[in-house]
Amino acid sequence: MWRDKYGEFMSSTPDHNGLRRRLPGGSWDLYADIVPIFCATNKSWGVDVYDLYASVNFQNDHWLAIWISIPKRHIVVWNIIVKHISKAQLDEVMEHFLTMVPYLLVECASTDEERIKYSLEPFMYERATVRVPQCIAGNCGVYALKYIECHALG
Repeated sequence: MWRDKYGEFMSSTPDHNGLRRRLPGGSWDLYADIVPIFCATNKSWGVDVYDLYASVNFQNDHWLAIWISIPKRHIVVWNIIVKHISKAQLDEVMEHFLTMVPYLLVECASTDEERIKYSLEPFMYERATVRVPQCIAGNCGVYALKYIECHALG
């Protein structure tokens, strides 16, 4: 969703505070965790939820796992097949998250107190390489999801 609409987001004109850009449809629903309906928690990012996990598809043939730490303003990327994606390619994939997550935190905050806790400055990211299990081509999606599950559970 975000990668497809990132160009529209960046080309929309912000107001004098850097806000009011055009977010992709459904962004508020993700922020407030009201979708998918069958497992909605109604907990907002940065208010009730401070760690986000996602699997990210790269060129329709590879999966990455990411952990977004809202308080640390930091994203960790677990790439199960390290040689499959270069640093430059990973920078391009991560740009959307680094820019849009902080923007969403500020834009969707329901109070000024919540809004001032965050800034529009992009998050930072790192590619974890230590203690990341390597797999063979074809099962990186399963590994990515399992890695997310294990990390989330501690």
